[in-house]
Amino acid sequence: MSNESSAHSGHGHVALRIGPATSGKPVYETLPARAIGPDTYELTGSPGLVEGCAAGDVLKVAADGTFQVEHRGPNLCVQAFGDPPFTAASLNSLTTAFAPLNGLVEAPADRRFIVATVPTTAGVPAVENVMESWASEVPGRLEWGVSNI
Repeated sequence: MSNESSAHSGHGHVALRIGPATSGKPVYETLPARAIGPDTYELTGSPGLVEGCAAGDVLKVAADGTFQVEHRGPNLCVQAFGDPPFTAASLNSLTTAFAPLNGLVEAPADRRFIVATVPTTAGVPAVENVMESWASEVPGRLEWGVSNI
């Protein structure tokens, strides 16, 4: 869903700008969110492409889709990108690996990327250990990072 005239869409979603404009035409990721004030949203899902926020964060969102984190929520957002796209087996493997940390692992149907929402209380070292172990088993090129620290 793209909404070029406005960075916001109603009904429990907010469109955030992905990075700086490179082609002159901004690109947005629409995320589940709860409006809690004027131009202020609490994310209810972590982004797969936008960096700097996670589920539970409270964001002040400008009309162009850029945002500032007003209040950091209780989660880390881990984003992974694969070339070729991830297999169902690698997605399942990561889901199993994050289960002890109460992590939620999600991916679009084409598995071009994976996003994991992990409670901050699990700790960045534990998240890095899971990701490094998992990455060593994934074929092809893989990039990953914790996007909101």
